Amino acid sequence: MPELAAEPRFQGVLYRALNPLWMRQPLSGEGARRHGGRFNRKGTSALYTALTPEGAIAEANQAGRPFEPVTLVAYEADLGPVLDGCDAAALDALGIDPAVLSADDWRIRAREDGASAGQLLAERLIGTGWVGMIVPSFARGVKPGARNLVLWQWDGALRVIDSEGRLA
Repeated sequence: MPELAAEPRFQGVLYRALNPLWMRQPLSGEGARRHGGRFNRKGTSALYTALTPEGAIAEANQAGRPFEPVTLVAYEADLGPVLDGCDAAALDALGIDPAVLSADDWRIRAREDGASAGQLLAERLIGTGWVGMIVPSFARGVKPGARNLVLWQWDGALRVIDSEGRLA
């Protein structure tokens, strides 16, 4: 897979609406490791973050059930390289079909085939050094233009914003 010449970085604040079971471990990625996700297979840790608090809440409560409890966490981030999966030119430069990102049958493919196209793409990106990818939000009811950042590597690159120690 070709690589981009410059190292695209993300610097700023990210948000996650955590299941309260994980509130004491906001950097663990354990839930995604146990259950898998659109861009990680079971057994691979990932942090699914959003660029806005509203986006994080929408992502956490999209399973078709009534609203479930969440713990909203903010992080200061300085990460790279991060692929902007919303940039058609960046995807084209890497030979990525944008339809892979939005495939709504990813759960079926993961179950029946062992991995979805998005999970396989993530593994290719991880293998070439990408730490994460910005993607459109696919949650129902989210505002147009909402963005997420899925992370596969974040050690030392995220700081939980918790000056009062509420998550301790």
